[in-house]
Amino acid sequence: MVSVNSMSKSITVFSCSKCGAQYPKWTGRCLECGSWGTISEETSVAPTKLRKNQSSGSVADIVNLQNIPVNQELRWKTKYAEFNRVVGDGLAPGSCLLLGGDPGIGKSTLALQIAASIEDSLYFAGEESTEQIASRWQRLKIKPVSLSNESNVANIIATINKHRPKLAIIDSIQTTYCSEVDGEPGNINQLKACTAQLMTAAKETKTAIIIIGHVTKDGQMAGPKTIEHLVDAVLYFEGDKHQQYRILRAMKNRFGQTGEIGVWEMSNGGLVEVLNPAAIFIGSDQLSSGSVITAAVEGSRIFLVEIQALVNKTSFGYPRRLGSGFSNQRLEVILAVLAKKMKLSLANYDLYVNVTGGFVLKEPAADLAVATAIVSAYYDRVLPDRAVVFGEIGLDGQVRVVLKTKERLQTAIKLGYQNIIMPTLKIKLKEQKIKFRELNSINDLAQLFK
Repeated sequence: MVSVNSMSKSITVFSCSKCGAQYPKWTGRCLECGSWGTISEETSVAPTKLRKNQSSGSVADIVNLQNIPVNQELRWKTKYAEFNRVVGDGLAPGSCLLLGGDPGIGKSTLALQIAASIEDSLYFAGEESTEQIASRWQRLKIKPVSLSNESNVANIIATINKHRPKLAIIDSIQTTYCSEVDGEPGNINQLKACTAQLMTAAKETKTAIIIIGHVTKDGQMAGPKTIEHLVDAVLYFEGDKHQQYRILRAMKNRFGQTGEIGVWEMSNGGLVEVLNPAAIFIGSDQLSSGSVITAAVEGSRIFLVEIQALVNKTSFGYPRRLGSGFSNQRLEVILAVLAKKMKLSLANYDLYVNVTGGFVLKEPAADLAVATAIVSAYYDRVLPDRAVVFGEIGLDGQVRVVLKTKERLQTAIKLGYQNIIMPTLKIKLKEQKIKFRELNSINDLAQLFK
């Protein structure tokens, strides 16, 4: 029960020391983060109400945009073109970036390589000892980096103010703490307080700060999701730990294009950038039934990706529909359209769709390729050699034109693909030795395998 003292205007609450959630009464377990024994009693001053006609604060200064001089910002470029592309042609002075990703995906390795490519940089390692960092540095065979094991955000900022480096790496935000905020390192209050102070320090010292944060399954308690609105840019390092390729994706960027990606390859000597990744997600040129090549857009790049489908007689009463690298919800929609418009009976079949290489397809342009792979697997027929398929499928079964059609065609033709299966365009394309098969409706798919 909440009790209020009228003399001191204080209020008693019970808060979790791990996530900061508050409750009116004590509970053994926090309902937000699920931790046991972290609820404790706290007393805070209740906010006072302003009387009528009572004002507080002062009038803010107002500046007209046309009176503000705009200069081309200096960018600190690393030696990695893939990283420079994602952040917006280099690191902007005074910027604060969040680098998130699953544990063990290679965030610390990437950060250490970036720090080594800029002469004046500091690396604050709160998770690993200096000996561990030195061992990784020796394996990567890169330039030496100045580092520290400091985790107190006040001491980190004081160090940045003294040395004024071009770049500072905070690894990680979960181990950084502010002594003025209650709770253990890693809880929501600590994360927000430390990030806000680091953001202010970046603006004052013109130091570019990269904050590393781990992502858990819920994406909340690990940190990045709770502090994304505080930073200038949010970068996510994606990929399967068992695959060799990693993707650095800009989810938010005040200094460049949102959605831009960079491709990296994990090797024994660290991360190696892939400068021409258009065809790295394609396996063998000899495709079997159920395999289709599509042209996918990620940021400003075009990738050729292989989509595989497997149709198998179900052994249970309810057929399974599983997608790897493709949305299960979108897969169900495509199956419904195939059943309604093409009369393709898949009610007694298990269906599996896989995007090879760990690539994740999110754009609707992959609809036609997924549908083609399913039909190919169902009829056990192979598409024409060197074929690329792309297009969006509507609920009415119509195949619709997608964005960047010209760029997709140019990439496919450049890589030697001669059969293009795509939506019908208003203008006719004239390319030598290229066969265009334009589809108006999903019903035209069956004609491809006859």
